[in-house]
Amino acid sequence: ALKSLLGLRQAGLEHVVFVNVIERDRVAMRRGTGYNKEEEIRLRETANIRFIQWAENLFEQGLEVGVYIVVGKLVAEVIKAAQKEESDLIVIGRSHKGVLEQLYAGSDVTELLHRTATPVLVYKYMSEYSFALDKPFERPLLAIDWSPASLKAVDYLKGLSKIIKEINVIHVASEKEITGSSAMDIQKTRKAKRRKLDAICDVFESEGIEARAHVYIGDPKHEIEKAARECQATIIVMGSSGKTGWVERWLG
Repeated sequence: ALKSLLGLRQAGLEHVVFVNVIERDRVAMRRGTGYNKEEEIRLRETANIRFIQWAENLFEQGLEVGVYIVVGKLVAEVIKAAQKEESDLIVIGRSHKGVLEQLYAGSDVTELLHRTATPVLVYKYMSEYSFALDKPFERPLLAIDWSPASLKAVDYLKGLSKIIKEINVIHVASEKEITGSSAMDIQKTRKAKRRKLDAICDVFESEGIEARAHVYIGDPKHEIEKAARECQATIIVMGSSGKTGWVERWLG
């Protein structure tokens, strides 16, 4: 994740802040009888050694670096650090976990999405990929549902015009939205949605970003994943709201 972000220097990246949150149960004594200060020190120094190595590499490339190593709750501490640093992007990775750990980690990411107004970039563990994606913003797939959050994503991506080569803008319509009993009626509905997407593409084209519009029909989770494969997307961008329960299923 860190290596892939370096491409954002062309879009104005100047400062990277590392945050390591030590969960309180990691430093609790057995049976919850007390606090293990020695374990806290060990975890802090382990993180510090890694961050020093990363920071030296970034310093050499002219970037500024900040570090937070704190004990507390993951989501609360990440939000606190992002607010203090006035960050414009939160990046979080998710490693390969067991079923119960996936549910817990997924809930952490979902809580973060709902509690912060800052865009969140989530790196998921993908066992079928043996390579590191070094240019995530080269070919974004923007899944838009016309919510305020997804429309904010349009403005955010406009600011990355120097590193985006092509963007595919899609809307996944439910089968209920495709009204009419004849093929002509269905095509009329599809074309109406396509025109709205074309207007979004015109916004990107005005910034010098090649953009293409697509209408898909069905379950958002499956259709977005299918579109990402078909468009060879390097990243999926979408808005999140309290109504998008399928986001939780996707993260889990």
